[in-house]
Amino acid sequence: DLSLQDQDLVIFTDGACRGNPGPGSYAFLIQNAHGDVVSEGADIAPQTTNNKMELSAIIKGVETALEQNAFVGRIILYTDSKYAVDGINSWVEGWKRRGWKKADNKAPENLELWKKLDSLNQSYHISFRWVKGHSGHPQNEYVDKLANLALDDNGF
Repeated sequence: DLSLQDQDLVIFTDGACRGNPGPGSYAFLIQNAHGDVVSEGADIAPQTTNNKMELSAIIKGVETALEQNAFVGRIILYTDSKYAVDGINSWVEGWKRRGWKKADNKAPENLELWKKLDSLNQSYHISFRWVKGHSGHPQNEYVDKLANLALDDNGF
């Protein structure tokens, strides 16, 4: 369904949390237009939430892609987080119009992460795509495994 150009990158991300809040992790995988893996990474946070880890995975994946590639065309980003996809595609514009407030006049949860993600999204052509988690999608299963290994390896 995608016709990728040479400079395009595809990023897969996932966040994990053991307890919510609790110890969490995120992981990302970056592939070029030909399907070659150009980078991957994972990190942990001793006390966090699942949504924070989902957003952190996306931000770190995009930042890594931009740091490591001099010329980036489109970025196609896949996540199993409806929160992240709905947020960036539907909620952020309204929050910004209201001075980064939700309809109830309260600040959105994870405001600093949303602002950072919005800034990246404004600067680069990112297409956010939702993929059903734990449904056999190879790259999604891979980043899920990376995130969980990061927790295992750190004693969580």
